[in-house]
Amino acid sequence: MRRGRALQNFWADYSWFIILFLALSSLILGYIGFWKNGLVLRSDRTFLDNLYLTLGLISLNTGAVPPPVSWQLQVARFAVPAVTAYTAFLAFTTIFIQQTDRVRLWFVRDHVVICGLGRKGYRLTNQFLKSGVPVVVIEVDEQNEWIENSRSAGAVVITGDAGDPELLAKVKLNQAQSLISVVGNDGKNAEVAVLAEAISRSRKAGSLTCIIHIFDPQLWGLLREKELQSHHSSQFRLELFNIFDRGAHLMVQNNPPWGEAPADQVPRILVVGLGKMGGRVIVEAARSWQYLNQGPLHPIEFSVIDREAENKVSTLKMQHPRLEKLGVFKSIDLDITSGDFDRVGERFLDGSTPKLDIIYICLDDETLSLQTGLRLNHQFRKQQIPIVLRMVESGGLALLLGNGTGEKDSFSNLRVFDLLDQTCTAELLQGGTHEVLARSLHKIYLDGAMRRSVDSKQDESMNDWDELPEELKESNRQLADRIPIMLAGAGYRIAPLTDWDAEKLLFLEGKNGEENQVSLMARMEHESWCQRKKDQGWRYGVEKDPDKKTNPSLLAWEGLPKEEQEKNKEFIRSLPLLLAQAGFQIERMSAGLEKNKS
Repeated sequence: MRRGRALQNFWADYSWFIILFLALSSLILGYIGFWKNGLVLRSDRTFLDNLYLTLGLISLNTGAVPPPVSWQLQVARFAVPAVTAYTAFLAFTTIFIQQTDRVRLWFVRDHVVICGLGRKGYRLTNQFLKSGVPVVVIEVDEQNEWIENSRSAGAVVITGDAGDPELLAKVKLNQAQSLISVVGNDGKNAEVAVLAEAISRSRKAGSLTCIIHIFDPQLWGLLREKELQSHHSSQFRLELFNIFDRGAHLMVQNNPPWGEAPADQVPRILVVGLGKMGGRVIVEAARSWQYLNQGPLHPIEFSVIDREAENKVSTLKMQHPRLEKLGVFKSIDLDITSGDFDRVGERFLDGSTPKLDIIYICLDDETLSLQTGLRLNHQFRKQQIPIVLRMVESGGLALLLGNGTGEKDSFSNLRVFDLLDQTCTAELLQGGTHEVLARSLHKIYLDGAMRRSVDSKQDESMNDWDELPEELKESNRQLADRIPIMLAGAGYRIAPLTDWDAEKLLFLEGKNGEENQVSLMARMEHESWCQRKKDQGWRYGVEKDPDKKTNPSLLAWEGLPKEEQEKNKEFIRSLPLLLAQAGFQIERMSAGLEKNKS
C-alpha cells in the first residue's frame, strides 16, 4: 500500500512531464520512420513533407504507407495516437469536473462557503460535510493537493481568487448560511469580509454570518470592535477568530494550573516561549484566576523563559495593565537551545520540592517544542510536574509521547495540546461572539421567567437553546445585533475587553436628578421589538398565541405593565456582564463621538 501511494504521488507530481516526454519521443520516432521509408522507396519527400506526415499521426491520417515499415514508425503509429487520446481524456476530465461543480452550484442552498483550502480550510470542509451541511470551497491554487480529496468528499470546489466579487456572487453567497475565510493572509480575509458585506445587502432572507481568521493576535484585538458595530446591516454578521486566543483559552481550561488545590493556594506557572501563544496563555490564566476567586485575590506567580523575556513581559503588561495586580513575574532571558537550559530546573526546586504547579511550552517550532518538553521532563522527572506542549495538530511528533494512552511511565506528565484540532472545529467557529451573546440572552430570559413563575408547558420560547426553534434562535441573534444601537442611544460604545472589572459597570437609573439610562435603553429595545413583531404579522392580543400571532406585550411603552417594563430593564442591567463574558466592555463615548452619532 505504501509503494502504491508513493507511485500515485509520483504520478501526480510528474505526470505532465512524462506525457510530454512520451509525446516528443513518439513524434521523433515517427519522423525517423517516415524518413527511412522515404529512403527505401526513393521518394523525393523533403524535411517538411516528413514532418507533415509525422504530425498527421495525431489524427490517424498518415500512418498507412507502402512497406517496408521500420520499427520506429511502427511504434510511432500506435504511441502518438495513444498519447493524444490520453491527453484529451485528461483535459476533458478536468473541464468536465469544473463544469460539473458549476452545475452543482445551481442546486446548492443553505451552504457554507469556505475561502482557502489550507489545513484549516480542509479540516473545516470535512467537518461540515460529515454533519450534512453543503460546502462550496474557493481555492486560488489549481494544484492544491486537497482539491480532489474535497471533491471526493462531496464539496463543490471552484478555483479562483476569493477577493473577486463576481466569483463570490457566483457561489451564491446570498443563499449561503455562512462564509468562512481562512486564506493565509489577514488582509485578504478582511477584503473578503468587506466584499461579503456589500453582497449581503441584496439578501432577501436571513443573515449571512461571515467568519474570518485573523492570524496576528494584536490586529485581531484591534479589529474586534468591528464585530458588534451598530452600522452593520441585519443581513450581515461579522465574526473574527484567532487560533492563538481560542487555543490559549482551551489550553488553560483543559489544563488548569490550580487543579484541585485549595482556593487560597497561589498557582505557580512556568511559560516557555512568549510569542503569540505564550502571551495569550498568561492573560487567560490571570483572567480565569480572577473569575475563580471573587474574594481577596493573591497574584499568580508567573515565570517566563524567552530570549527577550523581560522586554516581552513589559510589553504584555502595557497591553494588559490588570496583569500588574493579578500576577508576579519572574523573567528569565535565556536561549532555549543553549546548554544552560538543561540546568534551569534548579531555579524551581527547593530541595526535592518543586516550586511549580504546571509548565506551558508555547513554541512555534514543533521539533523544538518536543525537545524542550523532554529536557524539562528529564529535569523534573522525580516531581512529575505537568508539562503541556503546544503542537500544531495531533499526529507526527505527538504520537511519540503516547499521549492519551493512560499508561504511567516516565513521559506520562507530558501533555500535547494540538492547536488546529482543538480550535478549528465547525462547532467552535459557529459559536462566535453573536452566538455566545444570543445564548446568554436566552438564558437571561429563562432565568427571568423562572423568577416570575411563568408556565412553560405550551411556550416554545421556554425551551433550552438546543431545542429552541430556529426562528426564536434568530430572534435572540437579532437582539444581540441591536445591543450596540441601544448603547449608542445612551452615549456608550462597545470596545474589546481591557478592563477586567468592566462587568461591574452600572448604568444611571434616574436617582437624584440624574438621567435614566436604563429606562431609555429598555424603551428603545421594546419599541424595536414591537416593530419587528408587527413586520412579521404579529398583533396585540390578550394572550400569547404563536398560531394566531398575538402577544399581550405589543403595546406602547407607557401602556406596558410595570412587570414587563422591569423585564426589559433587567436585560439592560445585565449587559456589562453579558458583554464581558464575550470579551467586550462598555465604555462612555466622548462628546465628539456622541455628537457624530446624533
